[in-house]
Amino acid sequence: MKSTASKKTLLLMIAVFVVPVILAKLALENDWFTKAATNKGQLLTPTIDMSAVLQNEAPKWRLVYVMPSQCDAVCENALFSINQVWLALGKESDRAEALVLLKEDSDNTAVAALSDYPNVSTLASSNSLSLETNSVYIVDTQNNAMLFYQIKNDRKEAVMESRDMLADIRKLLKLSRIG
Repeated sequence: MKSTASKKTLLLMIAVFVVPVILAKLALENDWFTKAATNKGQLLTPTIDMSAVLQNEAPKWRLVYVMPSQCDAVCENALFSINQVWLALGKESDRAEALVLLKEDSDNTAVAALSDYPNVSTLASSNSLSLETNSVYIVDTQNNAMLFYQIKNDRKEAVMESRDMLADIRKLLKLSRIG
């Protein structure tokens, strides 16, 4: 009698510890739930190495935009967004930089209009990077573009995208000790 009670207790103890592990493994393997992702931008896999362009620059977190040959509403929204996000960083803004990469065929009128955004830096680049001109990229202190945000024509949508950029870069600055 005592033997069967102790066997039941042993089986119950094994079940209490083993069954949750088996269920967790099955849940992970079969994608029974959505995996947590806290970033709001789209993750670049693999990252884009921008060392050739940024090799002489100080290590900072960067919001990078490539100036197109024709600056349209998307371009204007991107320039506005990176400036606003940089301003919103407040005391952390010294660890980040809003940067516009200029190519040979970049819109000179838009480049001249950048004087309206004194916090936005420019850098001439002859390197051909695989960066889209309708996106803003977050580049880490090791010069890897890691997140990007598609900028929209509509100013309200662009502002919403700016909020996502700000949330992501704040999180990255909080977690990073570099830059």
